[in-house]
Amino acid sequence: MNDTSSTPSTTPIPNNYGVATSMADVQNQINEMEAFFETGATLPVDFRLRQLRRLQAYLLAHEREALDALHADLGKSAFESYATELGLVYDEIRLYLKKLRQWARPRHVPTPLAHFPSSSTVYPYPFGVAAVLSPWNYPLQLTLIPLVDAIGAGNCVAMKPSKTSPHTSQFLRDMCRELFDPRYVYCWHGSNEMNDWLLQVEFDKIMFTGSPRVGREIMTAAAQNLTSVTLELGGKSPVFIATDADIRRAAQRIAWGKCLNSGQTCVGPDYALVHEDVTDEFVEELQRWIHEYYGEDVLASPDYPHMINQKHFDMVCQLIDDRPQGTRIAFGGRRNPTMLQIEPTVVTGVRIDDPLMSQEIFGPVLPVITWRDVDEALDIVRSIKHPLACYIFSESRPFQQHILDAVRCGGATINDVVIHASSNRMGFGGVQNSGIGAYHGKVGFDAFTHYKSTMKKSTLIETGIRNPPFNERKMRLLKLVMPGK
Repeated sequence: MNDTSSTPSTTPIPNNYGVATSMADVQNQINEMEAFFETGATLPVDFRLRQLRRLQAYLLAHEREALDALHADLGKSAFESYATELGLVYDEIRLYLKKLRQWARPRHVPTPLAHFPSSSTVYPYPFGVAAVLSPWNYPLQLTLIPLVDAIGAGNCVAMKPSKTSPHTSQFLRDMCRELFDPRYVYCWHGSNEMNDWLLQVEFDKIMFTGSPRVGREIMTAAAQNLTSVTLELGGKSPVFIATDADIRRAAQRIAWGKCLNSGQTCVGPDYALVHEDVTDEFVEELQRWIHEYYGEDVLASPDYPHMINQKHFDMVCQLIDDRPQGTRIAFGGRRNPTMLQIEPTVVTGVRIDDPLMSQEIFGPVLPVITWRDVDEALDIVRSIKHPLACYIFSESRPFQQHILDAVRCGGATINDVVIHASSNRMGFGGVQNSGIGAYHGKVGFDAFTHYKSTMKKSTLIETGIRNPPFNERKMRLLKLVMPGK
């Protein structure tokens, strides 16, 4: 049942909601949120569930506006937007509505005999005011799933969606303005000045999704106040294709994952490491599946998205144009500058020192590198370091496990791409250069929660073993309750 009860307070909402003209404006807003958190209003589980139901009801009522905003920003079809953004947010809300009471319950744990007579309890407690700083590529999902996690954990939330996806960011601001007391959940209008101001504010928790470069800036700023951070960054996610792989199925799934959001996906397959015996077959199948999905003229398909803006369009085109001699465009490469579209492009003959391998591509371009010995392929992945995801196409369990053991990455999918990141039954996050921490589902609840370990000692008995003066009898008793083995 959807709860559309009133916001937690009748605080008037100013006409300039979401706009700050100075650092003082930002600090004043955070001060109000800190004061609201200190009232304890966000702690009751019933309050949190009520806010999640209201969020769910709003999204259901304004679904068309959300899908239209995503189409305006990225050219996504309604189906792709629902499957990769809105549907995942609904999944997260439903999971919290089902599990939150269980997760938020204090947990009793065993107490060591040395502390008799005592009991031990772990209390889940919110950090306080959490910042959610989200990117432009999946602007709805990557803002609202952290919001659900933070609300579920009992925090106040300050959101700053990306200015690069203006239509979706406006939808999010309108939503927050209508749904939430501004002292509880607040959504800022993005700007360069706002980014600088937010880095100067002392938050209790920061959740950031974006590039490793900005992630380092966020972490440096957070370190000044020893603020807990969760960073979901990026990296060049490899695809391993072995000789025993189902090449037809591999190409079918990689074509889907590479074209998703026109390649602007942080866990998208960035480059393919293909055994030399199956490279030609793989490239042929990849081309066939792309045309199966989008027709012979991919750029005319209503289902094919576009680059987010001119700057990003030019950057990806430059990577294609700067390819060195020895590489070849196997297929694709056409552009529609007016629509900011780039045809799915496969480049073969690529080497590790080529421009296409120098950075995360974040576009519909797939470099193909061939290998004969899998250790050659692993050396390439290790030289790039810590991808956000790794994909393995093989029917051999020993081969699958060998790659999983050898590649340090945020997560992995075997015989498909991308899908591990969509499950809220396990955490999603990177490692080192591709991120710190994880979120989604219970792991997301944990990310926005401090677990307060508490021991309660009875006043009825005092064993006296720990108290001076000490003697041999006390030592024997001490070793009895704290044995060496």
